[in-house]
Amino acid sequence: MNKKFVGKILAAVVSLSMVISITGCGKSKSTVNAAQTTKDTKLEQIKKSGKLVVGTSADYPPYEFHKSVNGNDEIIGFDITIANEIAKDLGVKLEIKDMSFDGLLPALQTGNVDLVVAGMSPTDERKKSIDFSNVYYKSINSVMVRTEDKDKIKTIADLKGKKVGVQKGTTQEQLVKDQMPGSEAKSLGKVTDLVLQLQNKKVDAIIVETPVATSYANKNSNISVSGVKVENEEQGSAVAFKKGNDDFVKAVNSTLDRLTKANSINKFVIDANNQVE
Repeated sequence: MNKKFVGKILAAVVSLSMVISITGCGKSKSTVNAAQTTKDTKLEQIKKSGKLVVGTSADYPPYEFHKSVNGNDEIIGFDITIANEIAKDLGVKLEIKDMSFDGLLPALQTGNVDLVVAGMSPTDERKKSIDFSNVYYKSINSVMVRTEDKDKIKTIADLKGKKVGVQKGTTQEQLVKDQMPGSEAKSLGKVTDLVLQLQNKKVDAIIVETPVATSYANKNSNISVSGVKVENEEQGSAVAFKKGNDDFVKAVNSTLDRLTKANSINKFVIDANNQVE
């Protein structure tokens, strides 16, 4: 075979290979860039879907609780009113998912909910795995006891050797461990279950935030708010987000700032308290 002819064939093959290689690289880079530019943020995804999915634990009046409205079971409370305001500002519909308090953060991490509004405190431990909005409400803790025991349980020392109910996964659970070493903490997922335990003498007291304690005491004559003083560093309540959604946090903070400046949240708390049966 003619060597010149063979040389021409080889040169053509090499040139064709270079063209294919360059073209292939160009397509790959273009595809990557397209993927990068078309990926929506969480906030953009919510706006496109037209729906905001909020996780809560609806057993914590006046924050969030169930109530029959026109024969229908609805979840209401001042947290829910705030969630509605957030959805309104985003221009989307609100969907509420009710679950146990200790299941809220796992639901947030897996994307089952977009955010959590449940009277949740922005503790340093929680901040390791999730982000928080600005604090929108601050309260203090109180101790619920059976009315018949109100004069017997007046101090933390009176709870020594007794069972103290707390909601699982809350700051109150840690508070019992830290400040009541002589008491036995009994943790359950829902406050309604803890109240039943108190009424049935399975626990001797329950620690919850003051508005919650007041709500249950007002509608149950056999439950009272005791005079026990619980020392706690109140961190308040904030909205929880999956990490890495700064624009989403900023948008929610904008709503919270608007409500705070108008003193609307305090009005929401009063309205919610009035609706507790």
